[in-house]
Amino acid sequence: MIYFHWIAGGILALAWFSRIVDAALGMPKMVDISLPEWDRQPATQNGDPRVAIIVPARNESADIEAALTRLLALDYDNYEIITVNDRSTDETGAIMDRVAASPAAQGRLKVVHIKELPPRWLGKTHAMWSAAQQATSEWLLFTDADVMFKPDALRRAVAYGEAEPADHVVLFPKMIMTKPGERMMIAFFQTLFMFGHRPWKVADPKTDDHMGVGAFNMVRRKAYESVGTYERLRMEVLDDMKLGKVVKKAGFAQRNVFGEDLISIHWAKGAMGIVDNLTKNFFAVLSYQWWRALISCAGLIFLNLAPFFGTAFVHGWSRLPYVIALSSMLLIYVGMSKRSAIPPYYFVLHPVSTTLFSYTVLYSMLLTYRQGGVVWRGTLYPLDELKKGLV
Repeated sequence: MIYFHWIAGGILALAWFSRIVDAALGMPKMVDISLPEWDRQPATQNGDPRVAIIVPARNESADIEAALTRLLALDYDNYEIITVNDRSTDETGAIMDRVAASPAAQGRLKVVHIKELPPRWLGKTHAMWSAAQQATSEWLLFTDADVMFKPDALRRAVAYGEAEPADHVVLFPKMIMTKPGERMMIAFFQTLFMFGHRPWKVADPKTDDHMGVGAFNMVRRKAYESVGTYERLRMEVLDDMKLGKVVKKAGFAQRNVFGEDLISIHWAKGAMGIVDNLTKNFFAVLSYQWWRALISCAGLIFLNLAPFFGTAFVHGWSRLPYVIALSSMLLIYVGMSKRSAIPPYYFVLHPVSTTLFSYTVLYSMLLTYRQGGVVWRGTLYPLDELKKGLV
């Protein structure tokens, strides 16, 4: 048994310690465009490049007016907003039209109403593709209907994108959290995300690390068209990350940046609200393969719970690798607390969030099979079509 603990603990210690070292070396190199040095206009010869901000929305009546009002207040001159009412059954479309009729929106905001969804399309990808078809800009910024922008967010992002120069700029949003359960789940999600995706490696063309965030995916038109537009991603539930994947693999320059509260979003209410949001995505992450879901669930439990149990119950020197793994995990929480409003002591709830995330993986798989596909905003997308549409 002692050899088992040295092997299992050694694997955990190596995994967590190597990641914290990699993050400690890489994260400081990432740019924060909220700093004073990026408070400037884009340095281009032909004036500010034109940007089309694309906002798909289905049944977003609670947030859409505030989101569009914020976008109309951006301190960047050369931009347009194309917002898409994707078959909403609430007041979303009417609110969009009312905002578009306001004096501030004249010549700036265009509303597209979609009544029917064509075959073999997801609603969101079709909405974004439809809007991009009408855009006449150098940059396309895809965002969500519940994201709140500060006035200087776009100007800073374009200034950075032109200075690099970059073809795809991802700006991480500030996560608004009002309940302990939200902080607990988002802390785990960020830990898992950092473990599986190395944001500090995205800019390196020699790596496969890529990034995409639905709150802020800004891509040059030439890159967007070169990778096949959203038509290539028409059945991708994870459209934001997959856009980042195809852009990176095509050899375009991809960058992700911090921005404090330049953009912000309240992702979900409570721990179970986050579980509900992730239920749609998790089986898609695993390419709708049941065996990958089971292996991933076992891996989640081993990677995230074994350090706690090993530290608590293993005796003698064979406890050491578990302590190293657990200490590395704690340091990740400490590091994340410098970029988010999640105190490091939420580390003690890591076993609880691990359990909930493992449950979400299994529930996402079972629910998808039971429904025969994914239900997203009231529309059922058949599993066979989703599998065929995977990128």
